[in-house]
Amino acid sequence: MLNLKKGYIVVFIISVIGLAFIQYQYLRIGLNLAKLQFNTKTGQALQTIKTDLGTKNELTFLMAQAINKDDSHFNLSLDSIQDATRYFLNDFLVDRFLQQGIKTDFVYRLHSEDSTIFLSPGYKQLEEEELKFPMLLNGYLPETVHKRLVLDIQFEDLSKYFLSQLNGLTIPSLLFIVAIIIVVIWVIRSMYWQKNVITTTNDFINNLTHELKTPVFSIGLATKLLEEKAGEDQQKLIGMIRDQNEKLKTHIDKVLELSGMETNKKILKLSPGDFYPPLEKLANTFAAFAILEDIEFKYSLEDTRYWLNCEDSHLSNAVGNLLDNAKKYSSKHQVIQLKAYTQEKFLYIVVEDNGIGIAKNELKNIFKKFHRIPSGDLQNVRGYGLGLSYVKQVIKLHKGNVSVDSQLGEGTIVTIKLPLLKNGK
Repeated sequence: MLNLKKGYIVVFIISVIGLAFIQYQYLRIGLNLAKLQFNTKTGQALQTIKTDLGTKNELTFLMAQAINKDDSHFNLSLDSIQDATRYFLNDFLVDRFLQQGIKTDFVYRLHSEDSTIFLSPGYKQLEEEELKFPMLLNGYLPETVHKRLVLDIQFEDLSKYFLSQLNGLTIPSLLFIVAIIIVVIWVIRSMYWQKNVITTTNDFINNLTHELKTPVFSIGLATKLLEEKAGEDQQKLIGMIRDQNEKLKTHIDKVLELSGMETNKKILKLSPGDFYPPLEKLANTFAAFAILEDIEFKYSLEDTRYWLNCEDSHLSNAVGNLLDNAKKYSSKHQVIQLKAYTQEKFLYIVVEDNGIGIAKNELKNIFKKFHRIPSGDLQNVRGYGLGLSYVKQVIKLHKGNVSVDSQLGEGTIVTIKLPLLKNGK
């Protein structure tokens, strides 16, 4: 079980890493598509800018005056003309980029091919060539200033811009991965906490039951000694003590066996064998007991061989528990039936009674450890909620399953299904 849990944890870690890697690849693809789309839009915007700056208009006329340092057409100083040129050119570029859906910060520089700089607000030289978009101007502006002009557009931080375009994928992906990790870690912690609780409980029960075995043995020994010396009047009382002591011993053994099964201790040694003789012996014993208790008991064992991979004692005890429950939970004339038959490579063992039945909402809980089925007005029913849990564990370890069909006031049918060995081997 421990190795299986470790395997689950390893699979979970690999799955999370794999999911993160796949999301990373998707984001890379998305980022490349965003870059391609950006370059396409930027190219279209630059083409529009080049065309507009190639014609004579108010902006290009103002730019020509600023480049030539000619203030004869304006009642402004040369510095004011250059400031106005920077302002209107910046607004012009922003507008053309927005027309293409580009909303990110940029700076520009207007210079000649001989590197004479005319306008460069906030421009700085960067090593990343992918952030620079140089554009050779033609038309009215270079013809007017008699120089070959280049307009450099430089985007300051495209990485943040691209990531902002992918936030619809990035943020949900990270949130989902974090949510999965948190939930699975919580489940694993709960699983280990539950395991520790079960281990602690079983250790306590084992220690308690082992401590109880000593006084039970002492009571049994004392009863045997008293029985040898007691008179007839005392024999009945001693017999009651002996019977109750045996019941207590049986309950202690049952608790120990059930605890061992839950911790995967190899207390069952399965071997191929014929289960027909042990089952027939159990049926005959219960039939003799039924006569004494005024119980109508019928049994039918079809075929003559039940070849199973089993341990006779525990499997017989499991069936015996079902018969004992059928006897206990009855408030009228008791009718109990035991049937066994083979069908399609399986052995079916059916215990049916006409007792008080089980409510539908209780059927899902009847095999839980320490769960007690309400017994209505039956005050003589006692137990610890271990019998059916023991039956479930035994049948499970025999690779079989057990099912219950019951109606309140009509009785209960319990069916055990066990796999038969092929050819009795």
